[in-house]
Amino acid sequence: MMNAGKKNAFAWIQNIRVSIATKLTLSFLSIILLSDLFFITIGIQIIDDRIIAEAQERIRNDLNTAREIYQNRLQYVEDAVRFTSVRLFMRDIVRGNVRQEYLDELVRFKNSESLDVLTITDNTGKVILRINNPTNTGDDTEEDEIVGLVMETKALASGTTLVSTEELQRESPELANQAYFEFIDTPMARLRSETKETTGMMLKAAAPIFDEAGDFIGVVYGGILLNRNYYVVDKVKETVFQNVVYEGKDIGTATIFQDDVRISTNVIDNDGFRAVGTRIAEDVYNRVIVEKEQWIGRAFVVTDWYITAYEPIWNINDQIIGILYVGILEQKYTEIKNQTILAFVGIALAGSVVTTFIALMIARSLSTPIKNLVLASKQVANGNLNIKVDQSTSDELGKLAHRFNQMADALRERDERLKEFTRRRIMESERLAIIGQLAASVAHELNNPLQGILTYSSMLLEQEISDESSRQNIQKIEVQAYRCREIIRGLLDFSRQKKSEKTLTDINALLRGCISLVENQVLFHNITIINNLDEHLPRVVVDPSQIERVFMNLIINAAEAMAGNGQLTLTTRLGANMENVEIAAKDTGHGISDENMEKIFNPFFTTKEVGHGVGLGLAISFGIVKEHNGEITVESEFGKGATFTVSLPIMATVGEPDALKA
Repeated sequence: MMNAGKKNAFAWIQNIRVSIATKLTLSFLSIILLSDLFFITIGIQIIDDRIIAEAQERIRNDLNTAREIYQNRLQYVEDAVRFTSVRLFMRDIVRGNVRQEYLDELVRFKNSESLDVLTITDNTGKVILRINNPTNTGDDTEEDEIVGLVMETKALASGTTLVSTEELQRESPELANQAYFEFIDTPMARLRSETKETTGMMLKAAAPIFDEAGDFIGVVYGGILLNRNYYVVDKVKETVFQNVVYEGKDIGTATIFQDDVRISTNVIDNDGFRAVGTRIAEDVYNRVIVEKEQWIGRAFVVTDWYITAYEPIWNINDQIIGILYVGILEQKYTEIKNQTILAFVGIALAGSVVTTFIALMIARSLSTPIKNLVLASKQVANGNLNIKVDQSTSDELGKLAHRFNQMADALRERDERLKEFTRRRIMESERLAIIGQLAASVAHELNNPLQGILTYSSMLLEQEISDESSRQNIQKIEVQAYRCREIIRGLLDFSRQKKSEKTLTDINALLRGCISLVENQVLFHNITIINNLDEHLPRVVVDPSQIERVFMNLIINAAEAMAGNGQLTLTTRLGANMENVEIAAKDTGHGISDENMEKIFNPFFTTKEVGHGVGLGLAISFGIVKEHNGEITVESEFGKGATFTVSLPIMATVGEPDALKA
């Protein structure tokens, strides 16, 4: 596309009637402007790509850090539960001996470790003690995915899990209220029939309890509810983004999603509050939840555009239950990009100004010697071949001036030689014209007495001559007289200018007519004629009688070349350019030697024995084909036959009003 623009610009400049200096300046300026436009466009794209790539690489690393913080928080819960499981009084609690001091100690521990849940069950999963609600016991937790895994493996287990509103109510109504969200209408979110979320998402760990003999007697589990718990997201903002503020906005944010709902975030909405209850964009949801892939790219988050990274949060059953998100404000990178682009464009334009000034100087240095060459060219065009151009430089223009002077000298010498050559050619043409007229007149004058010789010799032969020697002499006179008559006829045909009478003609029919005229002659008795004629050949505009004469010459010459014994192949076809028809005559005769190939169409050239041809047949055929704007060629390998090909145009040339006669 850029090359097309340059070509159009150059064509526009070439059509302007201005000096070469101006054209050079405009050409240089066009190249500079187009190049600047091209490289500025590419440069801006590269800058944009690099800055975005850098931002995406950073946010990918930030996501890794956020994941570590999230996992550390889960590990923290796991460590707290492990520590609780090995306390000695846990055995007493499982056996039903729940003392007040045990309960007080566990309450202090839960609060100090910021646990939202701390519960003890027996080895069948039945709740023995809830620290949040000691009086609510007896329910079965065997179906809990983490508790069930501990009961099955007798080993510590932890992970992120969803907790039903009923379970949260049993633990504490405050936890159920903390998990409750009504959805806030969010642009670009997917359609959902639900309007609220009551299930909670929890970092949960469970550990087995063993008695003195090492037998499994119960389970203790604890957890931190993530809904409206901002420890993890604020820790990410503090650790990764160091709480940096850019133009009144946090430069970095973090969010934990339960399915597609923000349950913990430091993204601020338009009212200045945390945007919990808002939902994720549908395209991000499909990529992370449906396709189970990370999303790293540009996304609109509540109120602003961010460079974001999202990844799935899995439970212990390898099911995606949420999303972890980190994002960095795009505005900062946009301003960095704009400043970089502005500096880049400024440098490019400054370079263009300097380059344009240099181009003006170069154009002026080139214009003067070119003007001198233009003036000298006008002198030569007006006939002054003695003009000289000053060779003021040693560069290409100086060499051009030198060659111009050489050209003027050569033109002057050639002009003189051409005048002399033209004078000689005119004299030669006049001489040949006179000779041709004289030859035609002599032939015409000789024809009448020659006819008398033939007549009287024939009459003498009809009489009874007793002397055989005299009869043979008279027969020799008759034979030689006939030969003289053929020579005179050929000479008259060759010199006579006969106007063609062209009409639309079927070449195949014309060729078949020629074959029918010769096939019964003695010369053709032992010759096999193969017709390879294209029946779909179009008719052509020719003089039928003249083209018939060409075909007859080619057929008879082929038969004589084969001495009356061989194969003659006649072919008609449409030319490769679809504007000509071709007629080929191929024989199996003795062929034509290389030395004779160049003379084959010359008048009076023949390889036949004396008395068997005057050498005018091919010359006359050549002239007829040329008069039809066609071409006749020959291909031959000596001793293996020859192929003569006639090519004729399908339509008559302009200026032949009789060409389309029907």
